Amino acid sequence: MKFPSWRALLPLAAALLAAPLAASAEDIQAQPPPFTEGIFPCSQCHDKAGDPAPRQLAFHDEIQGGFKHGAPDRWCLECHDNGKRDFLHLINGKKVPFTESYQLCGQCHGDKYRDWKVGVHGKRIGMWNGKKTYFLCVNCHNPHNPRFKALKPEPPPIPPQEQGR
Repeated sequence: MKFPSWRALLPLAAALLAAPLAASAEDIQAQPPPFTEGIFPCSQCHDKAGDPAPRQLAFHDEIQGGFKHGAPDRWCLECHDNGKRDFLHLINGKKVPFTESYQLCGQCHGDKYRDWKVGVHGKRIGMWNGKKTYFLCVNCHNPHNPRFKALKPEPPPIPPQEQGR
């Protein structure tokens, strides 16, 4: 069998090096986030910007009691946009819809974001070399308490020769 010369492979190598390794934000089609019923859109209750000062909230008890994401003094408006409550905002102020929350998560969790874009972390469905649907971070992780609860390990399998004893 005769292999092509290395010079014949140069155009292919150049094309591979120029190709993006991961999907860009424009290419990502994501599943919608799992909103709690009756909570979204946020603008149904938050029709204008509110007091930005951290405080105990009169609502969202399920979040306040279980909020364990980052520093203990974390505040809602570090991620949620105060002026347009149906959006999140990045550290540079850019508003992003909840369907692109991966951009927000990726600001602090860059290694996970990189792995998610290339398909190593998280879930996606679709064609191998075609259109894919990505699952957002919040489809698996609660954004206000993202750690998974500890799992009790299953017992080890019983070898076939010991099953009848």
